[in-house]
Amino acid sequence: MKGIRIRPEKRGLRVVLFDLEADIMDLVWSESWDTFSVQEVVDGLSGQRDLAYTTVLTTVRRLFDKGILDRVRDGRRYLYRSKMSREQFHEQLAQELMRSLPAAGREAALAALVDQVAEDDDEALDRLEAMIRARRGGESR
Repeated sequence: MKGIRIRPEKRGLRVVLFDLEADIMDLVWSESWDTFSVQEVVDGLSGQRDLAYTTVLTTVRRLFDKGILDRVRDGRRYLYRSKMSREQFHEQLAQELMRSLPAAGREAALAALVDQVAEDDDEALDRLEAMIRARRGGESR
């Protein structure tokens, strides 16, 4: 993913994508489209937003430029497809964020993660422990 920036005041996909970009990716992932045209996105968003075709086209091109979408030529138009699932997007984003932090920042991020998981519930902590054990090859402590 290229050109991603963090907007901490936002939530969900909007932390790293502009609002329309997030709406488009939500639609693509929710509809499970293998490929789609810009017109299909315009039609899919018509109940939520009144958008010009050119606005959606520009935004879809931005998602392509950021490496989130891929495209193939289909006559005079392009057909687009997501390069990753929603889960893969979140995983890649988390990995890129952790890699971008200095060592002290990673330590703080890990502490914040544990605190957040602990606030969720004991089952979330159990899942985190299981993930750690799996990464360590199943060794028990």
